[in-house]
Amino acid sequence: MKTIDKIPTGKIGRTSKLVKTGVKIGGNYLKYYGKKALDSKLTRDELDESNAEDIYNSLKSLKGSALKVAQMLSMEKNLLPTAYVEKFSLAQFSVPPLSAPLVRKTFKKYHGAYPEELYDTFATQSVNAASIGQVHQATKDGKKLAVKIQYPGVADSISSDLAMVKPIALSMFNMQGQDSEKYFKEVESKLLEETDYKLELQQSREISEACSAIGNLRFPKYYEELSSERIITMDWMEGRHLSEFAKLNTDQEKADKIGQALWDFYMFQIHGLKAVHADPHPGNFLVDKDTNLIAIDFGCVKRLPEEFYTPYFELTKKENFENTEFFREKLTELEILRPDDSEKETKYFSEMYYNMLSLFTIPLQAETFNFADDELLNSIAGLSERYSMDKELRRMNGNRGSKHFLYISRTFMGLYSLLNALGAKIKINSYTRYIE
Repeated sequence: MKTIDKIPTGKIGRTSKLVKTGVKIGGNYLKYYGKKALDSKLTRDELDESNAEDIYNSLKSLKGSALKVAQMLSMEKNLLPTAYVEKFSLAQFSVPPLSAPLVRKTFKKYHGAYPEELYDTFATQSVNAASIGQVHQATKDGKKLAVKIQYPGVADSISSDLAMVKPIALSMFNMQGQDSEKYFKEVESKLLEETDYKLELQQSREISEACSAIGNLRFPKYYEELSSERIITMDWMEGRHLSEFAKLNTDQEKADKIGQALWDFYMFQIHGLKAVHADPHPGNFLVDKDTNLIAIDFGCVKRLPEEFYTPYFELTKKENFENTEFFREKLTELEILRPDDSEKETKYFSEMYYNMLSLFTIPLQAETFNFADDELLNSIAGLSERYSMDKELRRMNGNRGSKHFLYISRTFMGLYSLLNALGAKIKINSYTRYIE
C-alpha cells in the first residue's frame, strides 16, 4: 500500500482538501445527470460509488477525526447507501500508513528519542493503520511488542474537523442547529479522549483487570515506561481480526464461544463498571488459535452516569415500557419528552421510542438469543429508514434524548452487528455470575 509523507495539520490545509473533494463530487453529479438524461433507467448506484470513493480518498489522506467519523458511519448500515458503508468500513483497519521517515520524525517529536533508541528492534513499516494512529511491531528484552503511534496534528484538528462535517450531520440526522451543540460536544470530548494515550493506557489497565475473570477473554499487557501522550506500547497479540474469523469460521461451537465472551465482556462493563468500551468494530478485536477473544483498544470508553443508566435500563424491561405512565416518566428523564411538548409531539415521540424499544430489547427479554437470524437487524434498519423518511418527523425538532444515547446506542448496535456476523447463539444473563 502507498505510504503518506505528509498530513495536512492546519485548518486551512484540511479545509482546502475537503473543498477540492466537494468540487469532484459536484462533477460526479453533473456526469450522473448527463447520463440520466440519456438513460432514464440509470440508478444512483454509480453516483454513490463515485462520491464514496472521492470522499474516502480525501478523508484517508487527512486521517484524524474526519476519518474517524467515516468509520463510525460505516457501522450505521441503515443510514448510508451500501457504497458508502463498504468504502468507509476500510477506515477500521485499512488506510495508507505514514512513510518510514515520517514515522521516525513523529516518534522523535512525541517521545524525545528515535524508536531504535528505545527498542531492540522496530519495524518502520506499519502492520495496521487506522483513523487516529498506526501500529508497528517491535521487540525489547525478548518480548514482542505492538507500538501505536498517533498521526501528527490529530488532536489539534478535532474541533475544526467536526466544524467542517457539522452541516452534513445536521442534515443527515434531522437536527436543529440551536439544540445540537450538546451532541457535537459529546463526540468532540470522546475524540479528544481517544487522542490521549496516557488515558487510554489507564483505561486499558482498569478494564482489563476488572474483566480478568471473564472466560475466553484476553488482554495485552501495557508498558507505561515505553508509552507517552501520543505513543502507547503493549504486548503483541497473535490472532485474526474478528471480521476475518467470522468470515472463515464454520464451527458453530467456536462462534458461540467467541460470541459469549464478547457479550459477557460488554454486559459486565455496562452493568458492573458503568463504563464501556464504546468502539465495537472488528478492528478492535482479535481471535487467537485457542479461540479466545482479545480486546486490544480502549481509546473510546463511555462512562454511564446513574441518572442515565437507571432510567435507560429500566426501560429495557418489557413490563416497564408497557406501562404508559411509567414509560412517559422515564422518557422525560431521558430527555426524549419535554415539559413544553404539545400533545401531538408527546404522542409521536412516545410511539416512536416504543417502537424502537420493542425491537431493540428483543434479545434482552430472552434467556438465549440467536444473533445469526438477520430478522432483528433488518427490522431495526427498516424502522430507522421509515423514520428517516417520515415527513412528520422532519417538521418537528428531531434533537431528542440525552447526549449519552450517542455512544450507548452505537455500542449496542455495534455489538449486535458483531454477534450477527459471528452467527452466535448467546446466553443473555451469563454475565451476571461475574458481578458481585
